[in-house]
Amino acid sequence: MREAISVQEAREAVLALSRPLERESAPILEALGRCLAAPVVSTRRLPPRDASAMDGYAVRVEDCLAAGSGVSAALPVAFEVAAGDVSGAELKPGEAARIFTGAPVPRGADAVVRQEDTERESDCVRIRIRPQPREHIRDAGEDVETGDTVLEIGARVGPSEIGVLASLGRSLVQVYRRPRVAILSGGDELVEIDGDVSGGRIVASNAYMLGAACRTLGAEPISLGIAEDRPESVEKQFRAALSADCIVSTAGVSVGDHDHVRPVLEKLGCRLEFWGVRMKPGFPLAFGHFPDSPGRLVFGLPGNPVSATVCFELFVRPALLRMMGRQDLFPPTVRVRLGERLRKKPGRLHFVRVVLEREGEEWVARSAGNQSSGVMTAMARADALLVFPEDASELAVGESALAIVHSRDFFARDNAGF
Repeated sequence: MREAISVQEAREAVLALSRPLERESAPILEALGRCLAAPVVSTRRLPPRDASAMDGYAVRVEDCLAAGSGVSAALPVAFEVAAGDVSGAELKPGEAARIFTGAPVPRGADAVVRQEDTERESDCVRIRIRPQPREHIRDAGEDVETGDTVLEIGARVGPSEIGVLASLGRSLVQVYRRPRVAILSGGDELVEIDGDVSGGRIVASNAYMLGAACRTLGAEPISLGIAEDRPESVEKQFRAALSADCIVSTAGVSVGDHDHVRPVLEKLGCRLEFWGVRMKPGFPLAFGHFPDSPGRLVFGLPGNPVSATVCFELFVRPALLRMMGRQDLFPPTVRVRLGERLRKKPGRLHFVRVVLEREGEEWVARSAGNQSSGVMTAMARADALLVFPEDASELAVGESALAIVHSRDFFARDNAGF
């Protein structure tokens, strides 16, 4: 087992053991937010026939050559075509047909004139413009042809994709299974959310944060409660978690007398890949897997809430996304300018909770507050985690730095912007 490795080394180790889960069939609405595990190949063309893109009149271009420049062409209206019409009527030379948006273009017609460019007179219509060939006609198959691969493996299913699938008559699709994530807490000082906090006890808030983070990604959290600071209790909790795809525990992974997670995991057959990452917050992070159950990952997160949150974002999140077949594993980053001086001791990569403000064409970063790993309110206020390089000791005012966008709504605005 490696110890005190870099953030990059830790990330590479996690992703090397993360792989997509098996696929399953799901109704398209239940596939929302998930990734396709098989390509979607069309068995039909869209639209199935040439269709009108406007309400108006289907015509032959050659019958309208005299129209335009204040002159109109008068044509008798032979019939009407509505959306879904299957009559197969044919437009003869010198005729027009009333047509509606989405209706099939009758045989013989090669243009549609908008209703706004016509004038109806009893059984005739005056065409005031000279249409271009194929004007306002959606060609058969212009969207999808039979045999087209419409969606590739790994495509994330959103509302537009569901619209496409429905148009193709696909009520079920193959998607990667959602990972089941067992969430464990440990410590005699912890109580449930409505528990008695007298005597210095605290709520096991990490479990709620982790459960919410999993749900946000589309994973299925399984809360296993709080283990006591005894090896037997920790082991019982981990045994109950062995059916999950990923196990995430908080606290008990350091080197204290009551930190039982690592020896318990080793006893259960978990191979620990590393312990300790040169970062702040979040140094006492453990990661391993079960060789007898390929793909089952174990993360031992620190107990401090900010440390647990940062470790989840940097390591657990990309692992779960890969399990779900995602390619976009990491949150967006922005280049920012420091609005205040930051200092630290070299030797660890720091992730500083910052708020970002727009000043001209730049984002300016300032501390979100107390940077203690126990101050979760600063994490809630933060827009981003500013990356303070491992070997650096100071970032001056005005200096450029990279920031990992933490807020899911950071790019949302209270105005349209155009």
